[in-house]
Amino acid sequence: MDTQLGFQVVKESGAARAGVLHTAHGSVLTPAFMPVATSGALRAFPHHLLERAHILLSNTYHLYLRPGTALLESVGGLHRFIGWQKAILTDSGGYQVFSLAQQRKLLPEGVLFKSHIDGSEHLLTPEKVVAIQRSIGSDIQMVLDVCPPYPASSSEMNEALELTHVWAGRARRAFLEAPEAYGYPVMQFGIVQGGVDADLRRSSYEALRQWDFEGWAVGGLAVGEPFDLRAPILHYMGRLLPPEKPRYVMGLGTPADILEAVAAGMDMMDCVLPTRNARHGRLYSWDGILQITNARYKADFTPLPPWGYTRAYLHHLFRIEDPLAQTIATAANLHFFTELMEAIRQHIMADTFYEWKAYIVPRLMQRLPAGA
Repeated sequence: MDTQLGFQVVKESGAARAGVLHTAHGSVLTPAFMPVATSGALRAFPHHLLERAHILLSNTYHLYLRPGTALLESVGGLHRFIGWQKAILTDSGGYQVFSLAQQRKLLPEGVLFKSHIDGSEHLLTPEKVVAIQRSIGSDIQMVLDVCPPYPASSSEMNEALELTHVWAGRARRAFLEAPEAYGYPVMQFGIVQGGVDADLRRSSYEALRQWDFEGWAVGGLAVGEPFDLRAPILHYMGRLLPPEKPRYVMGLGTPADILEAVAAGMDMMDCVLPTRNARHGRLYSWDGILQITNARYKADFTPLPPWGYTRAYLHHLFRIEDPLAQTIATAANLHFFTELMEAIRQHIMADTFYEWKAYIVPRLMQRLPAGA
């Protein structure tokens, strides 16, 4: 187990950068896409098959409710519980709590919410989120923040920013005072909010920079805003955030969004899209997005990476509603996203990223015709 934490940029090509993020559970090559294992599991897919992925994302809110911190502590943390010895990042659970809308209430001390499982009431404070993540034992831990909706009123945005900044300080103090839970060091990332307003983004970062987090996240994007408002903020944040720290864009996951984020200087992304879309038969490929349940694939014997099952066979499995369909489709999408990130890094290293991006984005985002 590595006890030397840190981030190293090994190549810059314009704003895009390739790096290495060192965690106690191994090194992560960046730019990196993190598959989402919300409750410690990638739906319909065993994570031990992710040979070329070196980091997973799990959710503090869901793990807190089930299986709970007592069980995780008894086994020595999430890594041991799920049998994953590579890096894990946990988000704070704030986004999930705030998406409950009518089931939560913002308070100065934290957020009061009712469990989506049994309706029980819980109070998440910045300090409690730190304690939960300590029990989880994740390598990278996010502070509790307030993710405003899009669009947000001035009062909603101001409240979100004020609480985000106060809570970040409380979370940082709790993190620095807490002893190591399982004998290895971990990192904490701060989250910059501000919607699609560059001035608010700057003021948010200025309010948070005193806490000297090990990394920085850009929150509050991919929540409904159009791409032409999101992209300028990504590029602005790439210029604003300190270059020596890793930069994480939360919840960003289409191939076009990932490529734009990398072009802006971002290092880490996550999204449920590859796994969620796979379960509905929507596959990503270098030729575009295909809906495997369409009739045109009934007799298409093109093999699907990484396992070589044909499109026709996968079409058949979806038609008969066999659970194996979701596993094969998930494998195909996660394989594609792994290849995408590897290609991005290769083009950064070769100083050809921006030319390649201009060529590949229209191709990746085209939807292949349904056929007869």
